[in-house]
Amino acid sequence: MSDWESCKLFFRSDPIKIIRAKGQYMYDEKGVKYLDCMNNVAHVGHCDDTVVKSCTEQMAVLNTNNRFLHDNLVLCAKRLTATLPDSLAVCYFVNSGSEANDLALRLARAYTKNEDIICLEHAYHGHLSSLINISPYKFEVGKFPKKDWVHVAPIPDVYRGKHRGDASPELGELYSSEVRDLIRDAESQGRKIGAFIAESAPSCGGQIMFPPGYLKSVYKHVREAGGVCIADEVQVGFGRVGTHWWAFQLQDVVPDIITVGKSMGNGHPVSAVVTTKEIAQSFRDIGMEYFNTFGGNPVSCAAALSVMEVVERDGLIAHAKATGDHTISLLNQLKPKHPNIGDVRGQGLFIGVELVEDRETKEPATALANHVITRLKESKILMSSDGPDRNVLKLKPPMVFNKEDANFFVSVLDEILTEIEE
Repeated sequence: MSDWESCKLFFRSDPIKIIRAKGQYMYDEKGVKYLDCMNNVAHVGHCDDTVVKSCTEQMAVLNTNNRFLHDNLVLCAKRLTATLPDSLAVCYFVNSGSEANDLALRLARAYTKNEDIICLEHAYHGHLSSLINISPYKFEVGKFPKKDWVHVAPIPDVYRGKHRGDASPELGELYSSEVRDLIRDAESQGRKIGAFIAESAPSCGGQIMFPPGYLKSVYKHVREAGGVCIADEVQVGFGRVGTHWWAFQLQDVVPDIITVGKSMGNGHPVSAVVTTKEIAQSFRDIGMEYFNTFGGNPVSCAAALSVMEVVERDGLIAHAKATGDHTISLLNQLKPKHPNIGDVRGQGLFIGVELVEDRETKEPATALANHVITRLKESKILMSSDGPDRNVLKLKPPMVFNKEDANFFVSVLDEILTEIEE
């Protein structure tokens, strides 16, 4: 055990060995069934028949590196860009969200010729060295010094953040002014902004939904300073928010670069960067060819194509909205009964339940959240917690999670909180 202590083991005191999964359920080696409330990788459901068939059929015919042309590459790019604003027209296929965000930084710097990056408090954008530097979620914990070219803006958390209250355009403007001030401070030191990067709905930061107008105002400040705007959709894309394909659309903005991954292949390692023709041209002009051995290989593209097919065919975006609305309503009904529920927030199947010791002080109930996660597991429900204080229960299940599953989860949560209070 001591040889790999730096690798995280979930449910460390009583780990689970999962041997198969289907839909929103996972099964251990004893055949015990668990409701999966945390796996946003299996986007359209574990082992979805359409995805499995598409991947296995393609694997039986051809899988190779990207030295050769293949229809799947073009078909996948066309289908992906069809869900996006017209200006986002050029795709780069890679293998993971981390690779996608690393490439996004390279694209931004090639285009702007500027090094500096603005990110948000508690952000996480991937495990590569370039991304740890812009992931306060990681470098704050590890006590790594912040680089001079990194500028960290307050996370727009209207419940616990610097500016609090009901989500409103006024709060959106207050938080966006923090980014404006960061830009001015950087410029006063002779620095220039290359990019602003943010998850369109921060997940590791605690399942945060931006106040109205936040990104629109931030994008304006960044572009006026000569930077570009990157929307990290790795955790929240492909319809999870329930009203749009992409969470950035909730803010009525068009990014210069978006990154997608994680759920894109339903568990198969495939991701992408999508950007404008102008930014892609500037990347080409620096003279360094881009090649990715496995990014966009025939099987990866088959997986991604089938995921997008299932999302559309089965109406999973509308399903996420209906199920999410139902779940949030049930959770809000628990709030008057359980004083440890400080906040319920989210949209679609992206939901956070913040647990507190006291609603007035908002002291985070970290130990309680950990206990709830353990008790949920004992009740055959898999969930995790996040946020800077690890006190936010986060619900990011496969998109086939339904109202009956929500009823089960909320009823068990009610029982757990009741037994704690008694």
